Amino acid sequence: MVGMRDVAKKAGVSLSTVSLVVNGTGYVSADMRERVRAAMRELDYIPNELARNLARNRTNIVGVIVPTIRHPFFATLTAALQREFSARGVRTMLCSTADADKGEADYVDMLQRHMMDGIVMASHTEHPAGYWTSIGRPVVAFDRHLGEGIPSVGSDHEEGGRLIARTLIASGVRHVAMVGGPRAQFHDAASGTTFPTVRYYLTLERELAAAGVRYDYVEAGEVSDFDGYARAMRALFDASYGTGTGTGGADAGSPPVDAVVSSDMGAAMCVQEAMRRGLRIPEDVQVVAYDGTYLVDAAGVRLTAVRQDFDAIASVIAARMTDLISAGDSAGVSAASKAAAADIVAASAGASGASSGRPGADRARGLVEELIPMTLRLADSTR
Repeated sequence: MVGMRDVAKKAGVSLSTVSLVVNGTGYVSADMRERVRAAMRELDYIPNELARNLARNRTNIVGVIVPTIRHPFFATLTAALQREFSARGVRTMLCSTADADKGEADYVDMLQRHMMDGIVMASHTEHPAGYWTSIGRPVVAFDRHLGEGIPSVGSDHEEGGRLIARTLIASGVRHVAMVGGPRAQFHDAASGTTFPTVRYYLTLERELAAAGVRYDYVEAGEVSDFDGYARAMRALFDASYGTGTGTGGADAGSPPVDAVVSSDMGAAMCVQEAMRRGLRIPEDVQVVAYDGTYLVDAAGVRLTAVRQDFDAIASVIAARMTDLISAGDSAGVSAASKAAAADIVAASAGASGASSGRPGADRARGLVEELIPMTLRLADSTR
């Protein structure tokens, strides 16, 4: 088996020079570097990645913790993260907490034992902030605040709520139903931390109330409970239109629901339920999807959607993570990483033309350090 000593002998250089070239560290002149690479090619030398990583105390593996990859949002997010980390020479190890026996604690244990270089936390947690801040290894949070000093990245959900409100109010909507997971899930009992995603519901409710539009929040199942969303949509339409078809309201004292807002999955199920009852979209019921995954074009009707910028999210998360790994400091992020992340956010805002207009608002509240702008795609499901 060809080793570095063979390469050094072939290239006529020292073993330490070959090591510098193989590991990409230290200074080696361009001429000598090319001699070493030529010898490697001639001898078909393949560097021992395990040995290199042990020497550098690296694995080039980052764990990504999500609730479930069955959900279109998390499937799209993990794909974007995998592409971004791969471009940086880092592999991803997926932990889907609802789909496997192992939970977040097992992956944190692997991180602490240096079996991976960092963790992207994109799932609900039952652990308090002190648990995450005591890990002492690179952790980046997505759409949640894990604790002081842990970098957090998320979409601008307040802007998402405003985009929906402006669209529906301008259409003359009278009664909006928001369908989502259990409201209690937006608050960690253990950590006392509110998830930023709840802000799109709260913002939408505030805007609708100011316009005199009735609204309701309908609880569906957990994020992995697709049947829960189907049941919620049936119950919603039963309550508003009766158990039959047509537009006869079950409650004559209030206008029937004429707009539904939900995740892409919930919005797709809403379309199916409305069509089953003979309701017209968008004439009888408008539907707005929240996330903007591939599902918005596969629901039977092209859905109006508030889109999260998955590529920008992944770019900022990867920038934060690689900086933490390089610095070996899980308590903060260097100025270079912050500047790189800010450039990504600015580019996303410029391309979308939709930002909150209030830069740093969430940073001031300490929940999310980097807000990624959201955009609205108008399609066939709204008037």
